[in-house]
Amino acid sequence: MDIMRERPRHAAAIEDLVVDCFGEGRFGKTVYRLRDGVRPNNELGLVALEDGELVGTLRFWPIHVDGIGETILLGPLAVAEGLRSSGIGSRLMRAGLSRAAAFGHRSVILVGDEPYYRRFGFRRDLTLGLMLPGPVDYDRLLGLELVPGALANARGLIGRADGIPVRYEMAEMAVA
Repeated sequence: MDIMRERPRHAAAIEDLVVDCFGEGRFGKTVYRLRDGVRPNNELGLVALEDGELVGTLRFWPIHVDGIGETILLGPLAVAEGLRSSGIGSRLMRAGLSRAAAFGHRSVILVGDEPYYRRFGFRRDLTLGLMLPGPVDYDRLLGLELVPGALANARGLIGRADGIPVRYEMAEMAVA
């Protein structure tokens, strides 16, 4: 298996994989609203290829966090159904976080399962002062400091890096 930087030619296969993993309902979630109309961070996006077939993907997105400014939002991390628990997700995570640090990013935020992401250093206590502009299970709002102390002043609202407000209609709300 090869892990490589995401390229435009991977876009359709990435979308198919993400639909298979998370379904169409994902678009109502808060994290997807932060990403809506925003391009992922091109230098950090990774794919896993097995015999030329895309079997995993990891993306990062620019966000704004009050108190620290711009940082990155991790997700989705998606692996083909028959290959989950085979280490592909872990390899993508380690490579992606290493790239993020190499490109000078100081911190990473995500909404995900703490028991899975803690092995990569993500912690809930780093995001206790943060809020998302929509429904979220705050036990799943996690942070990672690539530089010690990078999230120390993070307080308040997480928003889009472009400053466009995130809006929700009651019928569209889903927990992130």
